[in-house]
Amino acid sequence: MNRITSLSNGARLNVAGLVVTAIGMLLEIGAGSGLYPTLTGPIVLLVGAALVVFRPARWTSYAGLIIPLVLAIGLTFSAVLSPTFFNQLVDTGNVGIVLGSVLHVVGLIAGIAGGAMMVMASVRRPSGAADHVR
Repeated sequence: MNRITSLSNGARLNVAGLVVTAIGMLLEIGAGSGLYPTLTGPIVLLVGAALVVFRPARWTSYAGLIIPLVLAIGLTFSAVLSPTFFNQLVDTGNVGIVLGSVLHVVGLIAGIAGGAMMVMASVRRPSGAADHVR
């Protein structure tokens, strides 16, 4: 627990975003969404969050940004090409899918914001310093 409390605000926001996104995707899968046929997305998100927490380094700051950014870009393209994800957000007939979709989007936004904060902080520090530990 001490490791988590020593993280910078950007790292905390990033980790929370990655975990919330994974929870949202798992909720969508559990509620019957056909968009995620495997558990790969949530696994990658949780591994990324663990790396940010337990392996503070400049590269983990970039991983913390790249993981949600790539997923958000993919989600954006899929939403443009097919209305399936958007329909999940507004179809109140399945509360689990709606809640999971909202958590998915909110988590990605938080993950990207926190990742950007970590990367900006790591650019300002010398390369030998821990990047997202206070």
